Amino acid sequence: MEMTIRAVPGPGFVAGTVVTTWLDATSAGPVAWLLVGHPGPRRPGETTDSIGTALLGMVDALQLSPATERVPFIGDRLILRGRITALDYGHPEYVLRVPAPGDRWREHVARGGNVCVVIGLDPIPPGAAQDGVDAYLRQGIARGLVMMGATRVRGR
Repeated sequence: MEMTIRAVPGPGFVAGTVVTTWLDATSAGPVAWLLVGHPGPRRPGETTDSIGTALLGMVDALQLSPATERVPFIGDRLILRGRITALDYGHPEYVLRVPAPGDRWREHVARGGNVCVVIGLDPIPPGAAQDGVDAYLRQGIARGLVMMGATRVRGR
C-alpha cells in the first residue's frame, strides 16, 4: 500500500479559506463549531485538485476523521490571546486566525469547552447563512467530504 504525504498549506492558501464559527445548544450543553472550507478556485494557478490536496494536508495534520466516524480528540489546538483566536492547524510556523468568533463562542472555549473542528472538502459559498452551512454539511457528510475532530484551548 502506497502512503500519500500531503504538505500542510501555508498562509497564502489559508488566507483564501472560508472560516465560520457557531454555538449550538444541545441537551448535553453547548457545542462550539469551527468550520474551515474553501470557495473554490479563484486565484491564478488554483484548481479544484490543488485546493482539495491543500485541504487534505490540513486534515492529515489535524488528524481529522470522516464525520460519519467517531470524532477523535486532536489535542489542544486553539489559541486565545486577547481578542485573537487562532487554530494551530499543523503548520510549523503559522496558525489560522479565526475571524470574529463571537463572545459566547470565545467564553465557551475559554471555560474549557470542546470545539468541533470541521473541514469541508466541497467548495463552500462565502457568506452562507446558518441554513446554508447546515445544508452544506449535510450534503458533504452524505458524500464523505466532511472531516471532524474535537479540540480545546491550549494552556488552560
